[in-house]
This record gives sequence, structure tokens and C-alpha cells, in this order.
Amino acid sequence: MKDIQLAEQAPSSRPVREPSFFDALVPLVVLATLVAGALSLFGLDATAGPLQVAIILSGMVTAGIVLKNGHSWEEVAEVGRKGVSSVVSAIFILLAVGALIGTWNMSGTIPTLVYYGIQIISPDWFYVASALICGGIAMGIGSSWTTAGTVGVGLVGLATLSGVSPAITAGAVISGAYLGDKLSPLSETTILTAQITGNNIYKHLRAQAWTSIPAFVIAVFVFLGLGLADGAQGVGDAVIASELTSLDQLFWITPINLVPLVFLVALSVLRVPPSMAIMASALVAGLMACFVQPEAVLRFIDDPALGSPAVFIKGVWQAIASGYHANSGIPVVDTLLSRGGMDSMLLTIWLIIGALAFGTLLDEFGLLSKLVMPVLLRARTTGRLVGTVVGTAFGLNVIAGDQYIALVLPARIFRMEFEKRGLATTNLSRSVADAGTVTSPLVPWNSCGAYMAAVLGVPTLLYLPFCIFNIASPLLTLFYGFSGIRIERAEPAAIPAR
Repeated sequence: MKDIQLAEQAPSSRPVREPSFFDALVPLVVLATLVAGALSLFGLDATAGPLQVAIILSGMVTAGIVLKNGHSWEEVAEVGRKGVSSVVSAIFILLAVGALIGTWNMSGTIPTLVYYGIQIISPDWFYVASALICGGIAMGIGSSWTTAGTVGVGLVGLATLSGVSPAITAGAVISGAYLGDKLSPLSETTILTAQITGNNIYKHLRAQAWTSIPAFVIAVFVFLGLGLADGAQGVGDAVIASELTSLDQLFWITPINLVPLVFLVALSVLRVPPSMAIMASALVAGLMACFVQPEAVLRFIDDPALGSPAVFIKGVWQAIASGYHANSGIPVVDTLLSRGGMDSMLLTIWLIIGALAFGTLLDEFGLLSKLVMPVLLRARTTGRLVGTVVGTAFGLNVIAGDQYIALVLPARIFRMEFEKRGLATTNLSRSVADAGTVTSPLVPWNSCGAYMAAVLGVPTLLYLPFCIFNIASPLLTLFYGFSGIRIERAEPAAIPAR
């Protein structure tokens, strides 16, 4: 066994060859074929395992091509570890959000949001209100993930009880969350995009505003039209009243229950790392539940053998681990409240790990650049260059499964080309943000798409058509590129002598 391990770790003695265009194309064909097969055979249930298998098999094919080109298995394994390590922070956020949903349900935080929301927000204005609320919160805290995983969860639950479409609501939540993410100086993706393109963050924000604000205005009008046309889908006042009564009987509905939400917003504004802020809010909610909602905890555990302190400790622990479960007798209420727990995020984590390992192999061994460079050479006009950036960023969200790769790689590849052509790099930063950041939740196996589907409880392919802001942003960038509108110029950079 030791000899086998040493053989595996020994560096390859074969010469390393550059990947061919065919080498780069094969993993994409395999991925497209397997993903199409998973979706056709399993439909919306594909994310429950089949998509993960498809991506991991595509990664194994990629590893085989890399080995064929003379690289050692040790190199392949190291690159795979690098890809997985890059997503550790996202995994901690996912686990923390799972815990938060469980304890926020048990503490009455989400039921209180829903209870007041049903009474305040008219179904005709529900989609617009969801987008505006999430946009404002995300702009204040700089995080689309935190916004969707907290307020977004409550809004989608409220949609279910109010009789409006959860899929459209999820699209409105994501539209608002990503508007705030793009235009907030606190957003880590906004800061990263400005840095890698060599721009001051506020200069980058001004450039982004020219596409983000019109895209959100388009989204607002679309959501307004959908709300007026859709309404409450015939749900009567008696049904809503019964749901409100059920919530009021299961929980003590009081503004005190919103303390975990206020606490989370405060920690986010203070720039506490997202996973720590979310987990702290989950623990605060669990502690509150023991004092504010003791009956809800006792119904959840229902173990007469345990004494008073132990049953509350077990309740908080179990809500964090496997979520809270309600039994009100009203199916929509029970579906809303019986969610959360760290274990609910494990399928999503499996999906993200597979996608990141696959994408990192393609990037580190030159397969992605082999596909991109021929396209760049043909992009002779400004419009084509911007189109190439948009296509590359969106393609990386599909292939690599992570928005950070979709931001960093195009910025790194195309920055020199923009400077050579006398184009300000704000054009590049806007293009990669519009196509890299906002399209990431539209791909089911992308880390952002998998996250949004997991926390909102709506499959990616169902909410995708209603992510109006996320669709309009890259289209406006393409329009600006081909029309020349808001294309900023700079002095052409000198081409270094060879």
C-alpha cells in the first residue's frame, strides 16, 4: 500500500503538453450532455443528486485529459484541493443560514414577519415591495446572500400564505438583493471587481449605476405588471384570516421577535464576517425562543422525560441541526415553518464542491483560456469586445460554477486588451459585474444558484424567468457596448516591445 501511495505522489516524468482546443472542448460537451440528461430524466429533482453526479463525472473526465497531457496526479489533486478550499467560506455561510432558518422559525421571527406582512402588503404590490425591500437591505449591508437568506425567506413564505407566486417572489427577492449587492460599497464582489480592474470603488459604482438603475427600473415595472395581473390568485379573506389565526395561536406574535433580524443587520453593517454574523443571530434567536416561545419549543421536542433546561437546550440544538417542524394542521403554514437546519444545506454544499473542483481544473490547467483566446482575437470592435467579456463571464458561471471565477478570470484576461484599445477599464469592470455577478444565481449548479434555491425553497429553473434585474443588466451592457453609449475612453496603453 505504501508503494502505491508513493507511486501516486511521484511527479510525472513525461513531458507536459499544452492542451489542444479539442481537449478544452471535451469537458464542456460532457458537462452539457450529462446536465441535459439529468434535467430530462429527473426534472426539477435533478439538484437532489443527479446534477452533482454529472458535475463530478465531468471533473473526472477533465482530470483524465490533464493526465494525458503529462501532468501528475499530485498536481491534479492539489488543484482540486485549491478549488474546494476557495469555497470554505461559502460552506460556512450555508451552514449558518440553515441554522438561522431553523431558529428563526422556532423563535417566531419568520412567523412575525409573515404575520405583519400579510396585513401590510397588498398582493397587487407584493412583487414590487419584495424587490424594493431586498434592494434597500442589500444596499445597506452589502450582501445578496444574507438578504435572501433572511428577509427573502420570510417574503417567499409570505407569498405562499398570501396566494401570490413564490417563484415570482423569489425572482423579485433575487433582483433586489443583487441590485444592492452591485451598488453597495460594502459588497465584497463590488470591492473585488474594482480592485482587479484597477479602479477606485466609487468610480466603479458610478459606472455600474448606468446599467444597474435602468435594469432595476425595468424590473420594477415588470413586477408591477405581474402583480396587477396576478393578484392573490383568488385566495379569499377567510383563508388568509385562518392562516393569521394559526400563526397567532402557534406563536406569541410581537415586535420583540424581530430582535434577531435587527441584530443581524447591525452585525452586517459593522462588517462582521457573514458566517459569524448569521450564526450569532441564529444563536440569539434560539436563546430568545426559550423565553419568548416556550410552548413552541415544547411542542417541537415533546419529550416528557427531559427536565425543563434540557428540553430547551435540545430544542435549540435540534433546530440548528435539522430545522424546526410545526404541526398546525394547515399545510401551507406547516410547509413554511418546517424548514431549516444545517443538514438541509448538505445537498447544496455537495453541488458547490463538485462545481468548484471542476471549474478550478479547467482554469488552472489552461483549458478555459484555450477556449477564450480565439474568441478574443475575433473581437475587433468595441461592441464585440464587450460581448466577448459578457459571454465569457456568463459562460464561466455555467462552466466553473462560481461567480468569483466569473469575475476574476475575464478581468485578468481582458484588462490589457481594453487598455491597448484606449477604453477605460470602468467599461470592463461594469461588464464583468453585469455578466459575472448578476447571472450567477441563474445557473442551478453555480454556488449562487444552488444557494438561492436552497434558502428560498424555489428551484432555480422556476425562479429564473422572473429574475428581471439579473437578465436586464447584461443585456443593457451589450446594448451600451454595441451602441457606444456610456463607453468611456482613455489614453491607449503602449504595447511593450518584444
